[in-house]
Amino acid sequence: MGSNVENLGALERRFDITISLEKLQGEIDKRLNRLAKTVKLHGFRPGKVPLKIVTQMYGAQVQQDVLNDAVHKEFKDTVQQHNLQVAGYPRFEAKPADTDSNSNDALYTVSATFEVYPEIVLGDLSNQSIERPSAQVSENDIDKTLDMICKQRMTYKPAGRAAQKGDRVKIDYHGTINGDDFAGGKAEDVHLILGDGKFLKDFEASLIGMQAGSSKSFDVVFPEDYHGKDIAGKTVTFSAKLNQLEEPVLPQVDAEFAKSLGIPDGDLKKLREGIQQDLEREVSKRARSKLKEQIMQLLLNTTQIEAPSILVNQEKERLLQNAKSDLEARGVNTKEISLTSDHFKDKAEYRIKLGLILAELVKVHALKATPEQVRGIIEEAAQSYENPEQVVKWHYASPERLQEAESLALEENVVNWVLGKIKLIDKTVTFDELMGIS
Repeated sequence: MGSNVENLGALERRFDITISLEKLQGEIDKRLNRLAKTVKLHGFRPGKVPLKIVTQMYGAQVQQDVLNDAVHKEFKDTVQQHNLQVAGYPRFEAKPADTDSNSNDALYTVSATFEVYPEIVLGDLSNQSIERPSAQVSENDIDKTLDMICKQRMTYKPAGRAAQKGDRVKIDYHGTINGDDFAGGKAEDVHLILGDGKFLKDFEASLIGMQAGSSKSFDVVFPEDYHGKDIAGKTVTFSAKLNQLEEPVLPQVDAEFAKSLGIPDGDLKKLREGIQQDLEREVSKRARSKLKEQIMQLLLNTTQIEAPSILVNQEKERLLQNAKSDLEARGVNTKEISLTSDHFKDKAEYRIKLGLILAELVKVHALKATPEQVRGIIEEAAQSYENPEQVVKWHYASPERLQEAESLALEENVVNWVLGKIKLIDKTVTFDELMGIS
């Protein structure tokens, strides 16, 4: 058994495993005999292929399989002997074969390199403090929410004037670089709202002042960091025709408007009260979220911990794939942009370290989530759907989805435990400040 474990760094370990091929021969013969009973070969009845032929055909592979199994068993036994908590997967590297001079026994040696989970030294929270934000929902906040709802229900009508910001237009355009076409530089009957940011700011600004049916040529300089490498940093000459021009029409905030938002009798006072209740729920959620963010950062700041690089690298790759999937779902060709796992290094380290700290707190202070907590989280989330009972069943039908709720419950337990250890300083902020609205 490989018992000489080397420390290669804070978390990296290594030891050698030596296997006697002679001692494995019994298991090799056993597997070959078992294989001979099932192997099929032209000219022989099933199970009647001579063992010698089976050995010639499959002996090398069977020996390798037995050897691999033996190496993994020795690895497992050694890490158990030394009470090592292996993070991720080990890396096995074969060393030159050796021979026992007394018995001519071939000795197979591999070097196992791996990382272990760090020792987590939890910090003293008794002298720590964080701010607890709170906000009141004002009449102005309700007014702004109503304005936003109106904009979401905005309609458009033909405008008999020059185009201005906020108008919806339908255009044809054709762009060239030094007189040459480029991929994606031409389209017809494209809808956009001026000032909405669907196109480059200078492109949309050049359409302002045009009349329906008019045409115009103008230059646009594309940013150096534009996702399309062929046109990044270049000047494109566009010719554009404005086919249709419409101006926005906001709905009247009246009884019919209130009814359309679920107020049966159209009472505007009830509408405002309903909006206030919704905003107050959002304030409560946001305040709790900000409190939780501060607590998580506090745990990181006060805890001594090293993050296993193998876990960080795995998390970097996972975050990269999630980012690519999200961009591709939005129609972005990720092959045209420079996006690597290193862009997510800081976030990956944060998540791995925090996950290890939370797991240690849960273990040390018995903060495990109860079934009642998990169900409460699922039922609360289900209330925002049309059929809450179906959503609850959907969560319980999948271990992965159920695990998400369990993780949230564990985090809440940790947050509540930390709140009992630290000093809270109440801080009143505006609704916009709390919600991050600039």
